[in-house]
Amino acid sequence: MSDQPTAGRFEGRDHLLPVRVYYEDTDFTGLVYHANYVRYCERGRSDFLRLVGIGHAQLLDQDSPMAFVVAELGLTFLKPARIDEALIVRTRYQRIKGPRLFISQTVERGTEVLCRAEVVAVCIHLDGRPRRPGRALVEAVSPWLEP
Repeated sequence: MSDQPTAGRFEGRDHLLPVRVYYEDTDFTGLVYHANYVRYCERGRSDFLRLVGIGHAQLLDQDSPMAFVVAELGLTFLKPARIDEALIVRTRYQRIKGPRLFISQTVERGTEVLCRAEVVAVCIHLDGRPRRPGRALVEAVSPWLEP
């Protein structure tokens, strides 16, 4: 058994990342605090990239370093999650257009969708200017994009 945390798995074009709801994720009502869904989705996007061979540290450690910023984030909350529940963050990279990556995500409990997220991430130079993603990133992500 590996001591490394899981980066999830792929099911078709979808990346699935299991997450557990901990006490720190909840508010005084015992429900997951809304901002933590953003954290879960960030983990899903990052681990998608990690599994296709593109880690954030690798993006910074190249001749022309790059990073991502979230330019748009739309969340729809449908049902609450509670402490100790096992959730799945489902991530689908849809397309790349210029410096932008379009991503759809859901946070699920079993067959129930609890939260939907539509994300536009932008590749940037470290000074904040937009840039097209590098060839390695495009090649790694392309097999997972919509046809």
